[in-house]
Amino acid sequence: MSYTKKNVAAALVAALLAATAAYAGDSPEDIKQRIGKGDPVAGKDKSAMCQGCHGEFGNSDAPNFPKLAGQYANYLQKQIRDFQIEARVDPTMSGMAAAVTERQDLLDITAYFASQKLMKGSDGNSEAGRKLYIDGNAVSGVYGCVNCHGENGKGKSPNNAIFPVIGGQHKDDLVKQMNSFKTGERKNDPSGMMSDIAKAMTAEEIEAVADYLAGQ
Repeated sequence: MSYTKKNVAAALVAALLAATAAYAGDSPEDIKQRIGKGDPVAGKDKSAMCQGCHGEFGNSDAPNFPKLAGQYANYLQKQIRDFQIEARVDPTMSGMAAAVTERQDLLDITAYFASQKLMKGSDGNSEAGRKLYIDGNAVSGVYGCVNCHGENGKGKSPNNAIFPVIGGQHKDDLVKQMNSFKTGERKNDPSGMMSDIAKAMTAEEIEAVADYLAGQ
């Protein structure tokens, strides 16, 4: 990571940490904040085609389809827009995203998934992964994931289009996304922060962190 990129990444993290307290929960106020400007009631019907892969309530059964339950609406909106402009490419999602042509539909669909209870994990709870998630690796220059993704990966702040909820996500998807950042296949992260972090992590570290998060 160049000196300039280090400064940009550090400034981005610092700004977020200064502006927000730890945020994670399913209280009415928490949910209200993370759904954004959309209508989750309207979004339930509008998201019917999304539910085929991601589950009726955003908790997909298949590990190759990420959970969306409790994810920030703003983050989901950014990802869909990125698929639409080919800043992010996927054989299935690129076509599905292209079908969301109305802004209000985008707001409502993402509000629906954001209104659900935060995704929960079931298996996995690597101690090595927990330590890396919290402390990072000073030797390789890996930031502690908690600084951006919050305690147990449950999120740092509402209305967040940058750093998603990852605690409770499928392990397979977490590993896939990290490896996509590592190889450069995925590059829609601000200032290349996730790409730099993933490139600095070993395959074993990625596996351990994903295992820890999948259990949250």
